[in-house]
Amino acid sequence: MTAPAPLSAELAAALETIRRGADELLIEAELIAKLKENRPLRIKAGFDPTAPDLHLGHTVVLTKMRQLQDMGHHIMFLIGDFTGMIGDPTGKNTTRPPLTPEQVAINAKTYQEQVYKILDPAKTEICFNSTWLNQLGAGGMLKLAASTTVARMLERDDFKKRFGNNQPISLHEFMYPLMQGYDSVAMQADIELGGTDQKFNLLMGRMLQEQHGQKPQCVIMMPLLEGLDGVNKMSKSLGNYIGISEAANDIFGKVMSVSDTLMWRYYELLSLRPLAEIEQFKADIAAGRNPRDVKVLLAQELVARFHSQAAAEAALADFEARFKQNAIPDDLPEVTVQTGEGGVLAIGSVLKEAGLVASTSEAMRMIDGGGVKADGEKIEDKKLQLAAGATLVLQVGKRKFAKVTLV
Repeated sequence: MTAPAPLSAELAAALETIRRGADELLIEAELIAKLKENRPLRIKAGFDPTAPDLHLGHTVVLTKMRQLQDMGHHIMFLIGDFTGMIGDPTGKNTTRPPLTPEQVAINAKTYQEQVYKILDPAKTEICFNSTWLNQLGAGGMLKLAASTTVARMLERDDFKKRFGNNQPISLHEFMYPLMQGYDSVAMQADIELGGTDQKFNLLMGRMLQEQHGQKPQCVIMMPLLEGLDGVNKMSKSLGNYIGISEAANDIFGKVMSVSDTLMWRYYELLSLRPLAEIEQFKADIAAGRNPRDVKVLLAQELVARFHSQAAAEAALADFEARFKQNAIPDDLPEVTVQTGEGGVLAIGSVLKEAGLVASTSEAMRMIDGGGVKADGEKIEDKKLQLAAGATLVLQVGKRKFAKVTLV
């Protein structure tokens, strides 16, 4: 069997950028063949306008799109104004409430404004899937429904679980992956990006493209970004998110609050810095550089992206002023706290194990009184969970400090 020809340096570099942070790439050999055609590939990613605001978790796919855009490929940002009125059933154990046309229109307008904080507006095509799905009509929808079987739909994990638990599945929910797949046909996509929870839908696009005589799209699946707690995926409902429309100081402060371990995950998935530079940061820290300095660079990069470089500089100045104002002593005791099974520990237990309070009851009283801070920020949530890997300066009252690392 003949070994494949080695890739050119340019192609190898492009492939490294595409692989960066990706959970799965299907199918890599097909992607290499597309890249060798030396033309702008048609890159698709779809977002249903289900909520008006985006957070950093949403931007993982957008950041990958920007990397591909910088490589010269044609970016198509798809707003699912038609599918949004159905509701994506992915990961849901109940039928998702559909959006009204008015909600879709409002959210879609906000999406367009926000994505241009990451994508180049001059090089981005905004698409709406109502353009072609409205034209399908009843006959077209029936033909689309005939493309697959109920048995195939029940291979999807969330549908399978709901069926097995005797939970209702509406017929229109079966249409959602088919319509997402048909979007790829209408857009003649070469590559589609999505989260790992979208695999079934993404592969549906490949199947339908083949049925329509097109070369099947390649699929790049990106991981779901962990939130500030370092455990659960970033979510507004969990309160562990960083919104891209938040004030510059809030974005900066929240990024600075992530653990030193989670920082590298954010660098890999959200930063546009070259991988070689990020590896150098790791080497610098191993040689004694303060991880806080590297985290500052990430916080500034993200604030500059969503606001401006001037806002990033102002946010740093504000953060440093507040940090110094808290008068943290130079001889800060360093404490390691075990999180135990599950990798998380409640704030009250962390304070007790760190020797900053005598009991969790005292910790609750101090939090109620506004006397507990983490990295200079007042803690108000008595149910706060801290994850293994986090390193932060905890303060109780005016005189008790400790640099705490959770393991």
